[in-house]
Amino acid sequence: MNSLLIPTSDTAVPIHAVSAESWPALQTRLSPTHRNFALAQGFAAGAGQHCLLPDSQGTLAAVLLGVETARRQRDPFGPARLAALLPAGDYALEGEIDDPGLAALGWLLQGYRFDRYRKPKPPRARLSLPDGVHGQEISLIAESAALARDLINTPANALGPGEIEAAIRGLAAECGATITSIVGDDLITRNFPMIHAVGRASTRAPRLVDLVWGDPAHPKVTLVGKGVAFDTGGLNLKPDASMLLMKKDMGGAAAAIAAARMIMLAKLPVRLRLLVPAVENAVSGNAFRPGDVLASRKGLSVEIGNTDAEGRLILADALTLADEEMPELLIDFATLTGAARTALGPELPPFYTHDEGLAAELARIGMAVNDPVWRMPLWRPYDGLLDSKIADVNHVSSGGMAGSVTAALFLNRFVEKTESYAHFDIYGWNPSPKPGRPEGGECQGARLIHALVKQLYPTG
Repeated sequence: MNSLLIPTSDTAVPIHAVSAESWPALQTRLSPTHRNFALAQGFAAGAGQHCLLPDSQGTLAAVLLGVETARRQRDPFGPARLAALLPAGDYALEGEIDDPGLAALGWLLQGYRFDRYRKPKPPRARLSLPDGVHGQEISLIAESAALARDLINTPANALGPGEIEAAIRGLAAECGATITSIVGDDLITRNFPMIHAVGRASTRAPRLVDLVWGDPAHPKVTLVGKGVAFDTGGLNLKPDASMLLMKKDMGGAAAAIAAARMIMLAKLPVRLRLLVPAVENAVSGNAFRPGDVLASRKGLSVEIGNTDAEGRLILADALTLADEEMPELLIDFATLTGAARTALGPELPPFYTHDEGLAAELARIGMAVNDPVWRMPLWRPYDGLLDSKIADVNHVSSGGMAGSVTAALFLNRFVEKTESYAHFDIYGWNPSPKPGRPEGGECQGARLIHALVKQLYPTG
């Protein structure tokens, strides 16, 4: 169990979650000393406000935490803000906690620190496991999210395509999965020409990593993650401000790795496959160029409209491979477009699917597990924006509009056999800290997919 969790304890310091509406009633149950102390501190149960209540010996006796009066406005991870604010000790959540499991998970996620290069002080406030909450399960989820965050936060000089592969090999060893990889010029031989073209300009060889786990007789679930270790933009070179965060351009791979770990360690009854095309989009004399026409595994010829739209190219070859065995569920994660951020911001990834039932479940489960997503349309009339005069398709749209939609439409051309397929255009980064979501790399969509697979294919 995670070190920030303890078994349910009657001696833990209570954290009373209270809204402005219920605060008057709680005051009547407090001792006069505690009531007067809280009022003297100006505590009015405002959202996010907290107050430490001492006993007669000056020892911490209780904590007050203000929450929103309207439940629909409450962040399920809201109580997690205290994990980094309270002194060392053991605490228990009480009062207006709508979902104790999510509150506890948020506490663990709040405890994440990236400590590869320096040793920041982690939270030392431990949470008593709420009744009915499975400590091992939420620990597994939090640890998997931490793995994804570590991968995203690691700078590109320490995390290239080879290191992405090494992380997946470590996962395979941990979970008892098999793994293969196709590296460098072997990608040409094995018919993954677009993965090779995107990654060939780097001194670090491109590759396709393929992990398989589970009983072959079980339903097939396949996850695909964009693994661009660093994106210069290629010959369509990014400006410096846009390049600064490009270590996170493998955030899709990180999310897919985290989701795969959750599924495997939960021992869900599926045959899981994880595909990660891992490359660095660099600049050299053999870099692919705007105007080039590339072959694809699918057999479609692809005109290059902009070398800074490389992610969809490597995903297309990987999705073609995934589609060849017709999995029951196919999901891809990618830090794909700035247009998605313009539309929905950094916290709400769009997803695309033709499967109406899958769309409804993704939206519902995302809200239920506090890993929200929003459906956007695979709008067929925009397919024409990908027309090419010399190839089967251009990989970017003309006119610069609907960039996330047209990227999804491009990827959709490479999935023909699989009925339940969804594409997630994630950001993979928290630009500012929020409860349960420290600033830096973020694992978006993985908890949602784990919950979906658990619902579709329950154990027992």
